[in-house]
Order: sequence, then C-alpha cells, then structure tokens
Amino acid sequence: MPRVIHFEINADEPERAATFYRELFGWEVMKVYGPMNYWLVSTGPDDEPGINGAIKDRSENLTTVNTIGVDSVDDVLLKVEAMGGKVLRPKLPIGGIGYHAYCADSEGNVFGVMESDKNAA
Repeated sequence: MPRVIHFEINADEPERAATFYRELFGWEVMKVYGPMNYWLVSTGPDDEPGINGAIKDRSENLTTVNTIGVDSVDDVLLKVEAMGGKVLRPKLPIGGIGYHAYCADSEGNVFGVMESDKNAA
C-alpha cells in the first residue's frame, strides 16, 4: 500500500520557515546547494517512525497538511503563537486516540499536531 514518504512545505521565505520549524520542533534543516531555493528537513532518527522532507519556494498555491506527533499539544500551541504562527483550530479530543489541533506556520501553511493519549474522550 502506498505511504507518505516525503513532504514539501511551500514558503514565501524558505529561510524564515526553516527557522520556524527548527525552533518549534528541533528539526534539522539544511539548504541544498544549487539553482533552487530548497532546504532538506530531517525530522528525527531514521530508525524511528516518521518521514523527512523539504521546504521550498512557493511556486503554486498548493498546500499539503501534515500532522506532527508531539508530547504536548498545549505546549506547542503556546509556542506556535509566540513564534508568529497561528492556532487555526484549538486542541480537540479524539476519543481513545489523543488530542489534535490545526496551526499555521510563519508562511501560512497549515499543519496538524497530535498528542497520543488513549484516555482522551
């Protein structure tokens, strides 16, 4: 079955978006040398679940919503707003799974955050 294996975040200012994600999630972000303004993103060790991706110049009005697993949705929402992002939908419980919220980054891209908690109701 096909699975998500990479993501690309469109940004008006990729360097600003790189800083946003470095500071928010601790991701490693590195600019690739070449004609494109393309920044590779490593979200964690290869032996753990997850995918890596990139941040690039916004070339079209396309967007993808990726959900990121976090330890605390509450902590992330506070940090998102402090860093110039926006909370688009506050923390909501998903019964037996955890808590989810939607945010926008410094470039207006939408992403979700998910905190696992089997006791969520």
